[in-house]
Amino acid sequence: MFRMIAKIALAAILLTSPAWADGNMVKAEVVKVDKPAGKVTLKHGPIKNLDMDAMTMVFRVADPAMLDKLKVGQQIEFEADRVNGAITVVKVGKGH
Repeated sequence: MFRMIAKIALAAILLTSPAWADGNMVKAEVVKVDKPAGKVTLKHGPIKNLDMDAMTMVFRVADPAMLDKLKVGQQIEFEADRVNGAITVVKVGKGH
C-alpha cells in the first residue's frame, strides 16, 4: 500500500512541476533546412532521452511547418523523440 501511495505522489509531483516540462529540450545550431524532404540538420548537444551524444545529424520533423521558422546559423532549443522508428524533432523552442 505504501509503495502505491509513493508512486502516485511521485507521479503527481513530476506531472505538475514546471521544472520537468522542458527536461528534454536540447540546444542546437541549425546547419541546413531541407523543406522538400521535411528534414533539418542540427549541430546539437547531448539528447538524454535518446541516450545520444552531441553531434551533427539530420532529423525528420513532426510538422513540416516547423521548417518555415528555421534559418541556417540560428540557435534553437528542440526536443526529439522516436516517431515510427525515426528520430524526429517534435518541438522547437526559443534559441539560447
